[in-house]
This record gives sequence, structure tokens and C-alpha cells, in this order.
Amino acid sequence: MSAPSMKERQACWEARDTFWKCLDENMEDTSKCDKSRFTFESLCPQQWVKYFNRRREYLRYKAKLEAGQFQPSETAEKS
Repeated sequence: MSAPSMKERQACWEARDTFWKCLDENMEDTSKCDKSRFTFESLCPQQWVKYFNRRREYLRYKAKLEAGQFQPSETAEKS
């Protein structure tokens, strides 16, 4: 795999941002964001998609933790 050009990277980042915005606006309802998800996944290398998805989950977890909204699961409380 060759490195994406600057233009390809820009298109990937814009597609990612559009997809994430759609998820935010639709309360994480992925069924309403299928078109933007498809665009995101088609414009970005697969490794980037995986990284960006993990990064989003981490950032959401971190925001909940910092806001004091994190609720540990029942199994974590018992251990």
C-alpha cells in the first residue's frame, strides 16, 4: 500500500468528520448514517478507519470520565 496523497488524506479526514457529525446529530444511530459511513470507509485506508473508530470510542469514554458520567459495568463492580 502506498501512502495516500495530501488530497486523498484531506478527503478521508473530511469524510470522517462528516460521519462523526452524523453520529453525534443522530445519537449514535448508525442506520441514519449509512451513506456517510460508506463514504468514510471507501475514502480512507482500512487501517485508518479502524484507528479512527477506536479513537472516537476513546475520546467519548474520556469525556464521560472527565464529566463524572462514567458508570462501571456490573461485572467490574463485583471483581
